[in-house]
Amino acid sequence: MSTATQNETPVGERPRIGFAAKARAYVALTKPRVVELLLVTTAPVMILAAGGIPDLWLVLATLIGGSMSAGAASAFNCYIDRDIDAVMHRTKRRPLVTGELTPREALVFSWTLAVVSTVWLLVFTNWVAAALSVAAILFYVVVYTLWLKRRTEQNIIWGGIAGCFPVLIGWAAVTGDVSWAAFILFLVVFLWTPPHYWPLSMKYRDDYAAAGVPMLAVVRSRQVVGLQTILYAWATVACSLLLIPVAGMGIVYSAAALGSGIWFVYETHRLYGVAIRGEDPKPMRVFHASITYLTLLFLAIAIDPLLPF
Repeated sequence: MSTATQNETPVGERPRIGFAAKARAYVALTKPRVVELLLVTTAPVMILAAGGIPDLWLVLATLIGGSMSAGAASAFNCYIDRDIDAVMHRTKRRPLVTGELTPREALVFSWTLAVVSTVWLLVFTNWVAAALSVAAILFYVVVYTLWLKRRTEQNIIWGGIAGCFPVLIGWAAVTGDVSWAAFILFLVVFLWTPPHYWPLSMKYRDDYAAAGVPMLAVVRSRQVVGLQTILYAWATVACSLLLIPVAGMGIVYSAAALGSGIWFVYETHRLYGVAIRGEDPKPMRVFHASITYLTLLFLAIAIDPLLPF
């Protein structure tokens, strides 16, 4: 028997994967960086809703439940999109593409995480937060992944609503309901999502085109994407300033919202200016700026209620 024949893997047999590698694959399925970004918006909102430091166990319970909920939505997304993930350079190392997890394993894990997160929030927070968590999962999986993503250039605009739910969940965990301040923060994240994600889709335009996903950067020119990014960035900053009169925010939040907002808008104008000159727009500058902007904004939301002025 030849060496080649001896080294062949029998048809239908997968190489064995160790426990540590399998665990890392399950974690990767939840898209930890996305979960981390969502949690950045949850804890500060809970401080604002409480008007100070809320019960620390409640914060921890909400963050754990929110992490599981967001992880479940991401895992469902990986299961559904495993075909296009396989042809995109950015996603070709995801565990369902590499074979570290089977589709059945991913689906069972997704459902388990979704059910456990719902029960966890119901037991340790309240039914409003748990219901909002279920709505977030359904919106991301059904509305965005199954319906919008492969059908329209508006996919990330409306699909991004799922990423806005953590602010409502955090608020509801503290108060048992939602208020105008919570809806303003929901709208801030909603308006922020397109100028955050469109630069990423500009960088990976060829990936999305190869996968047949009609992201705005695929179906429109860089100039159009740049202009749309500017408009949504301006709307995001304007909406963030509404929180000042509605929630009685002080000088720390006001300065952070205005200062970081001006910088964020400047970066989007720079992107557009470079694009209309036909030069390399370096879109990831805006992508990273958007993350920094949102982090600074919500850090100010957490600090402002703790100050005496």
